[in-house]
Amino acid sequence: MSRNRSVVRTPRILLVVGVAVAILAGLVGYRALLPSAPAALEVLEGGHRGDPDEADGVIPDGANVSVFDDDAPAVANLEPDLLDAVRRAAADAERDGVAFQVTSGWRSARFQQQLVDEAVAQYGSEDEAARWVATAETSAHVSGEAIDIGPVDAMSWLSQHGGRYGLCQVYGNEPWHYELRQEAAERGCPPMFADPTEDPRLQ
Repeated sequence: MSRNRSVVRTPRILLVVGVAVAILAGLVGYRALLPSAPAALEVLEGGHRGDPDEADGVIPDGANVSVFDDDAPAVANLEPDLLDAVRRAAADAERDGVAFQVTSGWRSARFQQQLVDEAVAQYGSEDEAARWVATAETSAHVSGEAIDIGPVDAMSWLSQHGGRYGLCQVYGNEPWHYELRQEAAERGCPPMFADPTEDPRLQ
């Protein structure tokens, strides 16, 4: 009896370990994108006059923004169907002891452009930056059609259950980035792109 249980549980354990490894690998790239200089961090937090702030979708460093926070423009300006799906998923995840945190949602065009400029400075070229940040003209964040979710346990939960709500990870290198694919609830999520440079919508 115990032997049979061990056989059944082993693939599940391997699945969870595999998901965790993939998420951690993506986080390495995400952390590399974050500015390291204190002045750059002030920019992300809207510390300089005229720079993007919370009204542009900026989520201040250390803020804990829920998917149910209608007072945060990053949440309130999301496309309604996406927001509804994320909220349904968050409610079910909470029953499993997992809490969703919005790390980024809707962004204004000028906030997105700032992220592009910072990525170019970080990576040294527009081509390399494009692996992590879309332009203001093509970004699903600017149109309100994408949300970034954390922490790691929430990413892991979504990677396993998101499809039933139509929520799909789009890029292999961004385990936090989810978009709505209505057909996924019945057909499953489509194959991921390795990174945004493979996405024909962004070309």
